[in-house]
Parts: sequence; C-alpha cells; structure tokens
Amino acid sequence: MNVQCRLWSSSQDGFQVRLQTQAVYRGIFDCVVKTYTHEGSRGFFKGMSFPVISVAISNAVAFGSYSNALDYLTRSGHNNSDQSKRSSLTAVFMAGCFSGLAQLFVSAPIDLVKVRLQNQTKSGGNKYRGPIHCIAVILREDGVKGLFRGIWALALRDVPCFGLYFLPYELICSMLTEKQPGNTAVLVAGGVAGVVTWACATPMDVVKARLQMCGGGGRMYSGVLNCITVSVREEGMQVFFKGLLLNSVRAFPVNAVTFLSFEMLLRAMTNSPQD
Repeated sequence: MNVQCRLWSSSQDGFQVRLQTQAVYRGIFDCVVKTYTHEGSRGFFKGMSFPVISVAISNAVAFGSYSNALDYLTRSGHNNSDQSKRSSLTAVFMAGCFSGLAQLFVSAPIDLVKVRLQNQTKSGGNKYRGPIHCIAVILREDGVKGLFRGIWALALRDVPCFGLYFLPYELICSMLTEKQPGNTAVLVAGGVAGVVTWACATPMDVVKARLQMCGGGGRMYSGVLNCITVSVREEGMQVFFKGLLLNSVRAFPVNAVTFLSFEMLLRAMTNSPQD
C-alpha cells in the first residue's frame, strides 16, 4: 500500500535502527557519514528488500482488521436507526488496538530480519547474506521462536500505539469535514497520526530493536525489563528517544500516503458497479 514511501524512507529507517542499537554514533549526521564511508550508498538501503516486498501483507492485515473491528464495535454500540452516526473514539481506539495485535504475528518476523540486516557493517562482518539466508540462520540457531524474538516489546509498542494511530486520524478527519473526507483532509490527518504515534512509540521501539539484536551480534538481555534497566543505567533516559527525530521526519509523508492509498482503495471497491 505504501511501497513507494517505504523505498523513500528506507535509508532513514536504517539510520534509526543503528542509532537505537549501537552506541558508536554521536548523532544522525555521524551515522550517515560513517555508513557512507564504510559501506557506500548501498548501506542506506540495507535490509529493506524484505519489508518492501511484504509491506502490502502487513498493511492489509492491519487496515483490514481495523475496519472489521470498527464495523463490529459500531454496529454493537448503535441501534439500527443510528447506523449513520460516526464511531465513538473509544471504539476507534479499541479497533486500532485489535489491529495492532492482529498484525503483530506478520510484522514480528519481518521486522526482526530487517533489524538484523540493517545492523550489519563491513567492520563487524556480515553474518547474513540476505533476508532468506537470515531467516534460515535464525531457524537453525533458535528455531521458529527465534523469528519472534522481541515480540513482547513489539506488542507493548504496537497494540496501544495502533489504537493511538487511528484515533487522531479519525478525530482530525471529523474536525475537517462532516462528510466523507477529501484527499487533503486524509493526507493531513494521516500525516499527523503518524507523527503522534511515532512520538509515543519510539521509547519501546528502542527496546524492541535491542532485543531483536540478541543472538544477532548485539548485547544479550534477559527480557524487556532487563533491557530497559541496563539501557537507562548505561545511557540515561535519553536512550529511549534515539531515532525520534528520524521517525518524526519520515512519519508524516509515509503515513499521509498510506492513509490516502487506503481510503482511495476503499472508495474504489465500495463504489464499484454491481452487476
């Protein structure tokens, strides 16, 4: 759904992951310079082939489960005569949380492979030759459960944050228009929703990325709480905001286009002529 934007944001995503998991970078500019110096421009797009190919699946699960959950909650909360009323914000948040849970089992392995590949540097050696080889190595070393390493941190990030993701979108759309939102309203609401969500998701995103690197050359942690405790003790509270600027910069355009694509596809399917 947002494959085009995924290509645009892939380099920023790689810098964000490295900033969150490696303490060798002093900031964004230092990360960009060192990546280019040691790996060239190819280092900017490392680990993105798998997410680009699979993004349609994860987005389909997330938006599909949200739409169905919201429809169910709206129908349950309204009488037959009230079907035209907008969904309550509580229903929007609950449906968003459900979509975050539903897409978790699709996005966890994809995100794990992406993080492992993005953290490979020439100086540290390449353990994985590509996404398929990465999956094969993880399965050989850790079994199927290895593909879901860091899933609890991912759940703590995605379940509440997907609820928050759809909440500002629906709220802003209702503020900008009383009827079906136009493209401009969708772009603005989607972009703001992305920025707000990532501002709240970044702390747990740091924990998630560090846990996913366990067994992939990164530091070993016994769990979510241990990762949080060790990270705060060694790097301070600011560690949870690593990558926040990059997340916010790419969140607006990526999510604006994502929501616009979703709305346009939904309208096309809803308004298609019935034979």
